[in-house]
Amino acid sequence: MKPTHLAAVPPTQSDATWSRVEPSASAAGGEVLTISQMADKFGLTPRALRFYESKGLLSPGREGRGRVYTHTDQRHVQLILKGRKLGFTIAEIGHMIAVDTAQPAPQTLKMTREKCLEQIEHLEKQLRETTEALAELRRMHMALSQ
Repeated sequence: MKPTHLAAVPPTQSDATWSRVEPSASAAGGEVLTISQMADKFGLTPRALRFYESKGLLSPGREGRGRVYTHTDQRHVQLILKGRKLGFTIAEIGHMIAVDTAQPAPQTLKMTREKCLEQIEHLEKQLRETTEALAELRRMHMALSQ
């Protein structure tokens, strides 16, 4: 059963901005990073960055044989990390990045709104279950303390 506060989400022009992240001060200044610098900055491995590139989530430029990451790439890594933290799949994160970089198809926006609602419901369920487990542990602790 869906919670009533999630049942209806009318589409609005601002729906495309839900996935936006604020650029960091250094990223906003046009800083270009190497793969090592990018990995260090975001706490990732170069392998992870190459994986995200292979999935089409990043498109670094090239300087010789090395990759260079622009402000846009850095913003996309922020979106990837945010999406992973919230439980989205790589494909769903790809939709978020599409929303961030272009005018997506209406069905893409609908899918991401629906997926957001699913994730909200999932996390609310996890929170309820965790709260119940915590209460049970507290009861057990109190019983052991007597």
